Amino acid sequence: MRFISWNVNGFRACLTKGFEQSFRDFDADVFCIQETKMQPEQVTTSFDGWHQYFNSAEKKGYSGTAVFSKTVPQQVTFNFEGHTTEGRTIIADYGKFYFVGVYVPNAQRGLTRLDYRMQWEDDFRKFLIALDKQKPVIICGDMNVAHNEIDLKNPKPNVGNAGFTNEERGKFTALLNAGFTDSFRYLHPNQKDAYSWWSYMGNARARNVGWRIDYFLVSNRIADKLTKAEIYPNVFGSDHCPVGIEIDL
Repeated sequence: MRFISWNVNGFRACLTKGFEQSFRDFDADVFCIQETKMQPEQVTTSFDGWHQYFNSAEKKGYSGTAVFSKTVPQQVTFNFEGHTTEGRTIIADYGKFYFVGVYVPNAQRGLTRLDYRMQWEDDFRKFLIALDKQKPVIICGDMNVAHNEIDLKNPKPNVGNAGFTNEERGKFTALLNAGFTDSFRYLHPNQKDAYSWWSYMGNARARNVGWRIDYFLVSNRIADKLTKAEIYPNVFGSDHCPVGIEIDL
């Protein structure tokens, strides 16, 4: 199965920048997007044959996730206890596994949301552990953290900045230690200069001054079924690029 994840930084805008062609070229079984910044009634898509699920924030033009699936999941739910207003998670039960699309809160400039982010991390980890007790889990999305120094171009000056605080990195480590595998590092443990987000400032993308903050995590017990984990920096339309996995389930 092929899974793709992409923070589109505004779905309506991305649709004008070639999203539909990229979507069809990937031909994924499940395609998850984050930061849709819209309500479902604000866009009409023509992805015939795909089942579409949107989770929008109560605040207009903010956050939001969506999942496009070739097959109908057995059940689709949205959000988890304590975090229900920002449209950040979609959970699909495919029988043999759970799929979770997520847009993790940003700690923000000045770390104004770091305390909330820490609570989110603890609650999300507990939620995933509970799912994993039932069946394997595939998690994907913008997780708003570069885990290790290899995961961003300029680690030293960014220590303590949102996305590279010790607190955020520690919570990501705790999530992996709870029974999950970073698919990209599993298959590409030492690959450098592999990023999924670039600032719009300073010609960062052309110079590949980026961060790897978009992930696919899988339950440890299915990590050996991964056959591919890739980042697609040549796909444009957002300040993020898509990431994907192929897994033999």
